[in-house]
Amino acid sequence: MFTVLKWFAMLWFCLSAVLSQAQDLQAGKVTAATCVACHGEDGNAVIPGYPSLAGQTWRYIYIQLKDYKEGRRSHPIMTAMASGLSRDDMVNVANHFARFPLKPNGFVADEAKVKLGKAKADETLCTMCHLGGFSGQNEIPRVAGQQYDYVVDQLRNFKARTRTNDAGNMTSVAQTLSDTDIENLGHYISSIR
Repeated sequence: MFTVLKWFAMLWFCLSAVLSQAQDLQAGKVTAATCVACHGEDGNAVIPGYPSLAGQTWRYIYIQLKDYKEGRRSHPIMTAMASGLSRDDMVNVANHFARFPLKPNGFVADEAKVKLGKAKADETLCTMCHLGGFSGQNEIPRVAGQQYDYVVDQLRNFKARTRTNDAGNMTSVAQTLSDTDIENLGHYISSIR
């Protein structure tokens, strides 16, 4: 009898976890409905200058939302969007977008700039944090295949110290980059599939 009860308890626990996750994904989809105009229905941004969220870890997306809400990162639209989100909302939205794969962004890169960008990326050791293939990890973003305008804008923001919601690594690296380096890195990073 004990074994049967134990089996039912384990089954109930597993079913509860699956149902809870399904509810959280549905809640994330509902909350994310306001995000799709800029970031795309499946997290693949359709507007240049806005980041694709698909392919990011849920943890990275969550931390960025939290940073917008708590004032560690600033953007006129995103700060307002995040201000009304609860912790659960942010976790659910992050999980919603993180489950989608990144699609090719359609950016046509200049091959000469790609080559120069790759050389600069190798020189500055970008893959130490962003990993090989620029796939990201935990709270380090995937930058491979990201929107060109967004990559360039964020590198400029780090260089100007108007974006500082990292451990200081990107700000330090960006100080060494010229405007041409930033443009070349944008071509390289955005062209990685």
